[in-house]
Amino acid sequence: MPRENFNDLLAFIAVARERSFTRAAAQLGVSQSALSHTIRALESRLGLRLLTRTTRSVSPTEAGERILRTVAPRFEEIEAELTAVTELRDMPAGTIRITATDYATNTILWPKLSKLLRKYPEIKVEIITDYGLSDIVADRYDIGVRNGDQVAKDMIAVRIAPDMKMSIVGSPAYLEKQPLPKTPQDLMAHNCINLRLPTLGVFYAWELKKGSREVQVRVEGQLAFNGTYHMLDAALAGYGLAYLPSDLAQPHVAAGRLARVLDDWCPTFPGLHAYYASRSESSRAMALVIDSLRYRPKTS
Repeated sequence: MPRENFNDLLAFIAVARERSFTRAAAQLGVSQSALSHTIRALESRLGLRLLTRTTRSVSPTEAGERILRTVAPRFEEIEAELTAVTELRDMPAGTIRITATDYATNTILWPKLSKLLRKYPEIKVEIITDYGLSDIVADRYDIGVRNGDQVAKDMIAVRIAPDMKMSIVGSPAYLEKQPLPKTPQDLMAHNCINLRLPTLGVFYAWELKKGSREVQVRVEGQLAFNGTYHMLDAALAGYGLAYLPSDLAQPHVAAGRLARVLDDWCPTFPGLHAYYASRSESSRAMALVIDSLRYRPKTS
């Protein structure tokens, strides 16, 4: 294929990844009709159908899947190397895309990265708040943030926070009207504030542990959110019990606005880690972001 047609391949990769001409055209900054013409011309030159089109969806054919699997990573490698070369300048530069929960963003990422960005104005950071446990390679993120026990084994992981204790909390006004739960099963009689996990399409099951006993409780209640801070606000407003990181609840517990229940059942999880694919290591901007996020225990 002549080199001038590489842009056609990039256009196909965008459509195949987005599974949509509309989203791919917006990403590439071209019209849908021009993008459709580009793909048809590419298929004509190759003599192969690369996409299956219906009125509602677009998906790669077997040939399209092969290009997406084998050719797309080559372009990503080229982009990474070009980024690394440009960073031979005095000031590191580049855009780092991160996927993390709102809790991780507010408590770890923003406090640490705000200092880095003032020092290196040519580094750009894009943070996407998401509880979907995204595939960072497929979704083209540079960094993902998860608890240590959720990181895939083929990723490089760097601890960015200490271990995380969880708490079940409710407002005094709510708890005055309800019998205090004494076992995990008692939660089924309470109005609990749920967290929706978009990838699985279900509510998060509260993970509880006491000694060697572990249970997952699928609670029910009037409210559900897709973010931690809305759950906290609802608990403060007296709408029920919420399962939250202890450090987030602690100021409100200390002020008497919230009270803990079943604390002896609330587990401690491995702390938050930033993780990334090994191919990302060559970027100076990436190295600086990772180093700024790295957890450094305070020494006495």
